[in-house]
Amino acid sequence: MTVLENENHERSTVSVIGLGQLGTRLAQAFLSAGHTTTVWNRTAAKADALVEQGAARADSVAAALAASELVVVCLPDYATVQDLLGPVVDGLRGRVLVNLTSGTPEDATRAADWAAAHGAGYLDGAAMSGTRLVGRPEALFVFSGSPEAFATHRQVLASLGNAVYLGSNPMLAPVYDTALFGLVWGALAGFYHSVALVGAADVDPTAFAAVAKGHMPFVTSLMVDHARQIEDGGFPDDDGTVEVHRAAMEHLLHTSRTQGIGTDVPELFQTLLNRAAAGGHGQSGIASVVATIATGERNV
Repeated sequence: MTVLENENHERSTVSVIGLGQLGTRLAQAFLSAGHTTTVWNRTAAKADALVEQGAARADSVAAALAASELVVVCLPDYATVQDLLGPVVDGLRGRVLVNLTSGTPEDATRAADWAAAHGAGYLDGAAMSGTRLVGRPEALFVFSGSPEAFATHRQVLASLGNAVYLGSNPMLAPVYDTALFGLVWGALAGFYHSVALVGAADVDPTAFAAVAKGHMPFVTSLMVDHARQIEDGGFPDDDGTVEVHRAAMEHLLHTSRTQGIGTDVPELFQTLLNRAAAGGHGQSGIASVVATIATGERNV
């Protein structure tokens, strides 16, 4: 069934425009939660499996907009969003546009202004848990923009996972998106180096990962404690001083070299500790490292 084939088709709860890997999972999550869902994709065949699962197929972008008050777009970039919606922009009036397209804070601000100029509520968003967890409670989705839009459609958006509202500034979602991406890569880089290090001693990666997983609650507790220190502007040495950690980092570098593995990751850590010490934080707690990052200092 298509939206245009049945003029009496009940108005959908949500329309999803863009059925790439993530867009498809979004639509499946809405369907699984029992929400009437309309889908559209430039390559129509990508909607076939979703239609079999109960989605309504829109024959055009205009039809997708007409079908629902809540319109979720998941496209390659913000330019594509405007290229698709621009010719039918009048259809946005009175609707809420949720943009789960990856982009920059500036992109989000421009998109919010554009939507508002055409009478639409706007939420910028980011899927922080990839595609595997979409539809499960542990999948993190962050949203920013119109508080009224989020409050109205919160229940539907919660079908995707843990829907967290960050605030009215639309740029907050892409800021969190990129910040959390950096956090993940920082953690993974440390993990990959650790796996290589223990692997040199013939330790199986999965055996190490099991121990590392048990250690992570301590690591995340440090994040919470150190966030408070950063907010307060004081850095107690409860978790060791910068100088203590510099010495430990030398041990990590030495062990890595003697085991014949790369030292790129610990060298980065050493650089940050050295800069903190040079900035007068040698006897401060390790959270003081943030000072050299926040001021944009560079090695020369």
